Amino acid sequence: MPQRHILIVNARNVTQPVFVIGAPHSGAESVGRALKISPGFHVTIGQQAVLQAVYGFARRPSLHSGRGDAAAAVLRDAFAQSWQLGPASCLDCTPQCRSAAGLRQAEPGPCVELRGLARFGDASPDLTYCAEALVAAFPDARIVQVVRDGRDSVAAMLTDQVAMSWFRPSVVNIETEFPNPFYGVDDEPDRQRWPSLSDAGKCAMRWRGAVRIAAGLRRALPADQLKTLRYEDMARDPGAAAAALTQFTGAVIAAPVTPSTRRPRPEQNEWRRTLTYGQLADVEKVAGEELRRLGYK
Repeated sequence: MPQRHILIVNARNVTQPVFVIGAPHSGAESVGRALKISPGFHVTIGQQAVLQAVYGFARRPSLHSGRGDAAAAVLRDAFAQSWQLGPASCLDCTPQCRSAAGLRQAEPGPCVELRGLARFGDASPDLTYCAEALVAAFPDARIVQVVRDGRDSVAAMLTDQVAMSWFRPSVVNIETEFPNPFYGVDDEPDRQRWPSLSDAGKCAMRWRGAVRIAAGLRRALPADQLKTLRYEDMARDPGAAAAALTQFTGAVIAAPVTPSTRRPRPEQNEWRRTLTYGQLADVEKVAGEELRRLGYK
């Protein structure tokens, strides 16, 4: 059994923290927002201390390979720092974290009352790519993973400047870090084909990498520690998603609201309107097998 560590934040013992993971633009942030406004929860999204640790381990797996205890300690310290509450603790938070709490940019914090605070969590971007280190840091964690049609995730990534910035030649590190789950580069054929991939193909490879990590977690973690939500189901029936999250976490969770939920026909796929035939063909070449395995035909 992994060694358990006592982590105390805001005079509370951190037990069973809830982490929300998924491929980029999978809907993980929507679940994080629902957790954040639920009674008794303090959930952060994109805090600087967390992002530094997450991207450090996600982009350089060799940092924690064989150094499980050290990597776990770094992650615990990062989350402990991000979960601290004080009169001005929310002023430096990211816009998405403040928005999820309903705070205006200049409005002082904290975003949650200390009275009644019992659970902690995080839904930072790209958390999925250091899932192994995350579980090692918090052996009693509850993981919620959100799965979405890879074509919709790719369509959203292509319009996201931050997501696309990871593909700049000066940033990509698949030659020095291999295999590289952050880019979905698992073997030598992946590394050889990477330079010739289109932007859509590279986005699809990142989505595929996240899906494979999710499959590995499903095999490794018991059912009471891992819950998988499908974005499309969550958009069609937020109430059912809230009920599933409530049962899984043991706390009353608000209904997740996705951009698709607000549309008259949330079941309609975005990719049908935004991806070209060429882009769809590139996604199929890279991630077609995973799409079909997940039921996206």
